[in-house]
Amino acid sequence: MVHNVAGAFALGAALMLSTSAMAQDKRVVTYNADYDPIPLAGMEALIADFEAANPDIDIQLNNFDHEGYKTAIRNFLTTDPPDLANWYAGNRMAPFVSAGLFMDVTDVWTENGLDEALSSAAASMTQDGKKWGVPYTYYQWGIYYNRDAYRAAGVELPGEAGVTWDQFVANCEAFKTAGIDCITTGSKALWPVAGIFDYLSLRTNGYEWHMDLTAGKVAWTDDSVKKVFAEFAKIQPYVTANHAAIDWQDAAALMVQGKAAHYVMGNFAVGNFKEGGMTDENLGYMIFPEITPGLPRAEEAPTDTIHVTAGAKNPDDAKKFLAFVASADAQTKYNAAVNQLPTNKNSTVGEDPFIKAGFASLSNAYALAQFFDRDAPAEMAKAGMEGFQQFLIQPDQLDAILERLEQVRGQVYK
Repeated sequence: MVHNVAGAFALGAALMLSTSAMAQDKRVVTYNADYDPIPLAGMEALIADFEAANPDIDIQLNNFDHEGYKTAIRNFLTTDPPDLANWYAGNRMAPFVSAGLFMDVTDVWTENGLDEALSSAAASMTQDGKKWGVPYTYYQWGIYYNRDAYRAAGVELPGEAGVTWDQFVANCEAFKTAGIDCITTGSKALWPVAGIFDYLSLRTNGYEWHMDLTAGKVAWTDDSVKKVFAEFAKIQPYVTANHAAIDWQDAAALMVQGKAAHYVMGNFAVGNFKEGGMTDENLGYMIFPEITPGLPRAEEAPTDTIHVTAGAKNPDDAKKFLAFVASADAQTKYNAAVNQLPTNKNSTVGEDPFIKAGFASLSNAYALAQFFDRDAPAEMAKAGMEGFQQFLIQPDQLDAILERLEQVRGQVYK
C-alpha cells in the first residue's frame, strides 16, 4: 500500500492505514521514502512481490517529495519513527547511526550472505564494525570519451584496461595541439567538478583517507591534500576554459560535438550523449586511471539505502523486507525498471554496454564513495566545490583556497 505524503504532516494518515491493515490480521511494516515517479513504480512492484510471498505482512509506503523528506526524516526518526526509512550510505548515514536512530542490521547481512554479495558497498554501510542498512541501487561515475575525438587528434584509443595516469596526462597535450579540450565539465552548478576532485582524492590517497577528509578529520592545509591538488594541476590546463559559465549539459554537448575528448561524469549523462547523436560506436567509457600504485580501487557511486529505524515497532518483518530488497532477483528487477545498477553482484543487468561496464566496475570495487556533496556536510561541500572551481580558474591561488577551506572545516566540524 502506498501513501503519497506532500511533506512532514501526513503521518497521521499512515496510522489510519495501519489500523485498517491490522483489522485484516496482517502485520504492518511502515516505510517512509522519497521516490520520484519511476523509482516509486519500481519499488511498488517489489513491495507487491514481497507481499505476495508473505501474505501476512502489509508494507505501508509513505512517499515524500525529496526536499520535504530531508526535513521530515530528522523529525520522524525521533518523534514517530516508521519501521523502515530511505537514506544514503557513507558519511550521510553516520550522524543517524551516531545518534542511535538506525538499528544494527548486521544479522541481516550475516544470515543472507550479503558481505559477499554486497561486498563493494559493505564499507560504506559499516560503522563501528556493524552494518546499519542495506543498499539497493547505485550508479557509476567514470570517464566517458569520444572515440572520434581520439581519431581526430591521432591519439591511440584506450584499451580494455583504459590508460595509465601518465598516459592520460600525456594524451591531454596531444588533444590540446589538435584544438580539442582534453576534459570538459560545466561547473556553473559547482557539483560536476567535485566528481573530478573525488577521483583524484581516491586515486592519490585512497578511500579511507578520502572519507576522513570529508568527515573533517584531515586539515585542508595538510601535505596529503596538496598531493591531490598536485595531480589536479597536471590536468588543469586542459579543462574547458569557460567551464564556470556553463551547465553540465552544455559540457556534454561539447563532447558530443567532438570539441572535448573526455567527461568525468555519472552514467545518467549517457542519455544526453545519445540524444545529441552519439552511439555505442563512438561513445566510450573507462575507469578513472590509477595514480598511486597499489591503492585498492574505490569508485564514485552514489548509493541509495534502506534502514530499520531504532524505534521500529515491527523490526523482525522490517528485517525480512530488507533481506528481500538486498536479494539478487529483487535488485535485478528494480534496477532494470529504473535504469540503474544493482548493488548485489549476483544480480544481472541488460545489454546496454555502459550499464554492463558500470556493473563490472562497481561489483569489483574495493569500496564506494558517495560523492563530495553527500560525503561532506552541506556547508563544507559548498565551500569545497567553490574551491575546486576556483582552482581550475586560478591554480596559483591554491594556498589561499586551502586556508579558506580549513577555516570552514573549523566552523563545520565542531
